[in-house]
Amino acid sequence: MDVSCAFPTALSTPDDIALAERLGYARAWVYDTPQQSPDVWMTLALAAERTDRIGIGPGVLVPSLRHPMVNAAATATLAALAPGRTAVSFGTGFTGRRAMGYRAVTWAYMDSYIRAFRALLRGEVIEWEGAQMQMLHPDGHAPARPVDVPILIGALGPKGHKVATELGDGLYVTLQLPDFLREYSWVPYLAWGTVLDEGEDPDSERVRAAGGPGWALAYHGAYEFGGPDAVRGLPGGEQWLEVVERAPADRRHLTVHSGHCVTINEADRAAWDAGGHAMLREATISGTADEVRGRIEELAGSGVTEIVFQPCGPDTHRELERFREAVG
Repeated sequence: MDVSCAFPTALSTPDDIALAERLGYARAWVYDTPQQSPDVWMTLALAAERTDRIGIGPGVLVPSLRHPMVNAAATATLAALAPGRTAVSFGTGFTGRRAMGYRAVTWAYMDSYIRAFRALLRGEVIEWEGAQMQMLHPDGHAPARPVDVPILIGALGPKGHKVATELGDGLYVTLQLPDFLREYSWVPYLAWGTVLDEGEDPDSERVRAAGGPGWALAYHGAYEFGGPDAVRGLPGGEQWLEVVERAPADRRHLTVHSGHCVTINEADRAAWDAGGHAMLREATISGTADEVRGRIEELAGSGVTEIVFQPCGPDTHRELERFREAVG
């Protein structure tokens, strides 16, 4: 299994990726969340200049955020800056859309978008929104077409599986493992957590800062996909909802996704303090080094080929170093 990392795009991310390269990580994926992050492509370009070996790419791009020509041109640019190291992943949009009040894009749209994106990179003339277009970059403006870059698809259900099978080079997954996982030879699994020191209190401030943002995804995901009733079934769920429901209904998504994957927000803290922290090991890959290694071995046995660890908290170096040591 490859050991990779991911970052919720920040101004420090290019340096974080350079650190990950020194620590031996295979690849670094960077989120496409413009409502809380710097531009993913600018960040990756800076990372390309500061690294030599580590694979880099957006994980995941949300198609509705950019015209396919824009993403194709950006992909070609990154492929020129980091030849042989670039990969791209697409998803229907969790934080990248829901934090702005939208639902996920449809798989029919994903299918047409990725087909257009692939065709542009091959140098073909395509039709998009009723117009004919082609990558016209002269020499020195982008690599010559075709631009060959692996494309992964974030999918959990049968519609996404169909698109990933037809158009993807691998399956990018998180939160749960779909039944069709073993049908793919490249399967990165995005996970959060923290390696605890022996005897360390899992309710400590350090653990909350490092493991809390990933743990909070259990509440964010339950709310978005199952509604309030799904959250009530979680430890501290009533306290979490109490904070969220103070906001007007049309702005609750702002409360839910504030600090998403970076820090715990007011609702998350209420759930944590009400006993929700007891779910840390279940919701994330957190525990002693031996426990973390055991979880990774289970994932490998399930068909995951690349573990993607997102560090959180104020000490990124510590989190990246301890996780890499734990996995071995």
